[in-house]
Amino acid sequence: MTNPGFMQSASYVATGWRLIRQPGLRRFLLMPLLANLLVFGALGWWMSSWATAWFDSFALFSQWEDWWIVQALQTVLRWIVSLVLWFSLAFIFTLVANLIGAPFNGLLAERVEAHLVGETTPTAPSWLTLVKSMPRLMGSELSKLLYLLVCITPLLILQFVPLINIVAPLLLFLFGAWMFALEYMDYPLGNHGAAFKDVRRIMRKRRKVAFGFGSTVALLSMIPVVNLFIMPVAVAGATALYVDFLSEDQ
Repeated sequence: MTNPGFMQSASYVATGWRLIRQPGLRRFLLMPLLANLLVFGALGWWMSSWATAWFDSFALFSQWEDWWIVQALQTVLRWIVSLVLWFSLAFIFTLVANLIGAPFNGLLAERVEAHLVGETTPTAPSWLTLVKSMPRLMGSELSKLLYLLVCITPLLILQFVPLINIVAPLLLFLFGAWMFALEYMDYPLGNHGAAFKDVRRIMRKRRKVAFGFGSTVALLSMIPVVNLFIMPVAVAGATALYVDFLSEDQ
């Protein structure tokens, strides 16, 4: 069984960027871009308002403003919370955008795979194909959301536990990398009949693939502007990974 390493798997994000710019695939950038702009704007406004109100609660330390230790603690806590909020925004934003763009992502994975294996496909997306694929894709996205809620709740609680919250952001990032890998590998695997539980099983056997690819996507998802394009790029990269290494797992 061919098993690519961490760095080789990470490089497939760059492969996805090259693929998405190929003739016949560039059109798939438009719909995700529009969905991302809408979702990111709404979530960004909401989370910014919430964070501002939360930070204002630090006023309860005002009677100790001369205590430099308290001031240092506030600064460190603000940085930790800001990091968690920023990553959470990128993570939630990506999942919501994928829920909206799931039918187009499934079609993109199909077209990228056809391009890589040399098959001939129609030049324009088929709305009938999109409609037929929606029940499966929506069911898969809801399964991911349920899985996310079950796993991320304890991780978020750890962010506020003294001492543990020092490493909690790292644990949250690692889970995010794992979740991003599941999110995007689900499209090419799902096109071949894999359910979300099958995707998890395959990725557990390919942990270097999952964390190499997922970590890169997670980092890029936190960069403004870049995160608007990461969805189709990651779908294309995950599909290339599937064609090169994972198709033998099914």
